[in-house]
Amino acid sequence: MSYNNQIPECLHNKGFSIVDGIYNDTEIDSMISCINKADQTNTTFRKTADLFAIRQVVKEIPEILPFIFNDNLQRLISNILGNDYFIVKSIYFDKPENSNWYVAYHQDLTISVDKKAEIENFVNWTKKQNQFAVQPPISVLENIVTLRIHLDETNSENGALKVIENSHSKGIYRPETINWENEKEVTCNVNKGGVMLMKPLLLHSSGRTTNSKKRRVIHIELSNINLPKKLNWAEKQEI
Repeated sequence: MSYNNQIPECLHNKGFSIVDGIYNDTEIDSMISCINKADQTNTTFRKTADLFAIRQVVKEIPEILPFIFNDNLQRLISNILGNDYFIVKSIYFDKPENSNWYVAYHQDLTISVDKKAEIENFVNWTKKQNQFAVQPPISVLENIVTLRIHLDETNSENGALKVIENSHSKGIYRPETINWENEKEVTCNVNKGGVMLMKPLLLHSSGRTTNSKKRRVIHIELSNINLPKKLNWAEKQEI
């Protein structure tokens, strides 16, 4: 993996950047092995015909951390974000070979926290499987960077993300108000072992699988800010 200055520039201007060659096949096989060996009876594991997902994957499967945060990824994070960012959320997605699961255009507007608290500008509280989520002030969302670690080659035929370039710079941007005459849609093809960096406010979607190939992704969100005193990140973990 070679670092270049276009990566942070693309992330800042377009809302995403793709970096190939972060992981080799052995490292990918090790991550998959950790996942396959995990106890899947916990409520954080969700399995249907169209999707297998693990919430809080780095907490549920801590042995996967050294393989995720290899030298290449740590160097990439250090070069782009510095050395003070930490994990605030992690999910594993496995879209099976014949999945009809798709996701319409949306922004990632919520964060995972340890409890519910009445705090100004923290709104739209939810609780799923004992996990609290809330929409924080936009400044919190703008600080987060998401890493999408691709364990398979991903393209338009097996659910690669489609994004609207620079939509992250427009605040809360409702999908129903997209002006397609002015916006540019991009399909984010990522090679096996590559990483897509993106901003949560970037409008993104994912289509159905049509090529009978898996799409396995580890989604990790990073931040370097602390929440108000009453509140903590549900998954805060140093890298």
